[in-house]
Amino acid sequence: MEAILVSACLRGVPCRFDGRHKASPEFEEAVAGREVVSFCPEVAGGLTTPRRPAELVGGDGHAVLDGTARVVEDNGRDVTEAFVAGAGRALDAARRGGCTEALLMPRSPSCGRGVVYDGSFAGELVPGDGVTAALLERNGVTVRPAPGV
Repeated sequence: MEAILVSACLRGVPCRFDGRHKASPEFEEAVAGREVVSFCPEVAGGLTTPRRPAELVGGDGHAVLDGTARVVEDNGRDVTEAFVAGAGRALDAARRGGCTEALLMPRSPSCGRGVVYDGSFAGELVPGDGVTAALLERNGVTVRPAPGV
C-alpha cells in the first residue's frame, strides 16, 4: 500500500495554532486506501498547542531554509528554529514511512504549498511554500495542498 505524509490537523488532531483541527470529508476521500503517516511539524519542532499565529517574513519556506527569511509570531517572537527543526522531523517521518508524496495544510507557514500568508498578519496571501513543504520538495517528496480546506 502506498504511504502518504499528511498534516496531522487534517486527520482530526487538534494541533493547529488555535488548538483546533481541519478534518474534512474531501480530505478523507483523497487519502482513502492509502497508508497515512500523520505529522505536525510545528508540534514536533517544540511549539505548544495552542500557540501564537506565525507567518513567514522576508520570503517563503525556501528562503527560511536558505537563511534569508524568518518565521515570526504575531507578537514579534522569532520561531524560525522550531519551524526548521519540525521540518527536519517531518522529512525523517516521511522517509521512515516510505512516503513519496505529502498532502499538507494549505497556506500554513509550515505546510503551505504554492501560497502562504505574506507576513503582515492581515490575511494576505502570496506565492510560496511553507518551511516543511519546501524541505520535503527539496528532498524528492511531491507536496500538494490538501483538498477541502
